Amino acid sequence: MAVKSSPTTLRRQLGAELRRLRDASGRTVADVARSLGWSESKLSRIETAHTGIRNRDLDLLLDTYSVPDDDRRRIQAVAVQSRQRAWWEGYRDVLPDAYEMLIGFESEAESLQCYEGLVVPGLLQTDEYARAVFESDGHRHDGRALGVSEIDQKVAVRMARQSLLTRQPPLDFVAILDEGVLHRQVGGPGVLRRQLIRLAETSERANVTIQVLPFSAGAHPALAGAFAILRFSGGQSPLVHCEVRTGGIFQTRAEEVEGYAASFDELRAIALSPEKSIDFLHTASREAGNR
Repeated sequence: MAVKSSPTTLRRQLGAELRRLRDASGRTVADVARSLGWSESKLSRIETAHTGIRNRDLDLLLDTYSVPDDDRRRIQAVAVQSRQRAWWEGYRDVLPDAYEMLIGFESEAESLQCYEGLVVPGLLQTDEYARAVFESDGHRHDGRALGVSEIDQKVAVRMARQSLLTRQPPLDFVAILDEGVLHRQVGGPGVLRRQLIRLAETSERANVTIQVLPFSAGAHPALAGAFAILRFSGGQSPLVHCEVRTGGIFQTRAEEVEGYAASFDELRAIALSPEKSIDFLHTASREAGNR
């Protein structure tokens, strides 16, 4: 499966272009919003790709910025493509908005680096482990109880995301897992054992690196929680996704991303090497099978 621009990424490109046009005009978000009778948050959400934009609103912005016809047609074409449905939108009822955005960014990313302190990352989970994760909460992002069919859908989405690791070209994926992840019996000893075996097998892929952060490492730069750094080709700026219950928060400012990147480098330095981590996974899987 070739890498193709997702609607989420196209919205990001569109928002960045509109922000560039506003900056070039010398106007602030407040200035433009006031002139159009919009709230500042509406324009800000369009520029940061947190929401799409209707044709009429796009035309108003392009008129405001006096965009030439050639550029106008190009920008309008991107807007049309950004409104196309992606595969995961068929599961929208069970996905929080931030999770949809993450899937979109993942599908366009060239590389992803993540730290997890509680559970196996979604891109590496077996279906039975993923099901146990969803059943352990049992609630939708809006607080209502999950039905069996909804859990089935959430598992299906998680499994579909994993095609990123086998597409052409594949996602370059580096995961650092706290040792506690390898001992937490999500789904019970059998499910955990099979999950650990899957981790060891997947780590042998050329595009996948797994490192274990042992308890002996003590305090470390990621005690605040899980995060992922996504990087893109084509000059797009990297971003960071931080886990929260409702799907996650995105950090996009350069200094924020650089801070997380520095923390990730420190984690890699104190974690076990990839080779030792594979041995650790095999040992942990045997121990899980004896429980």
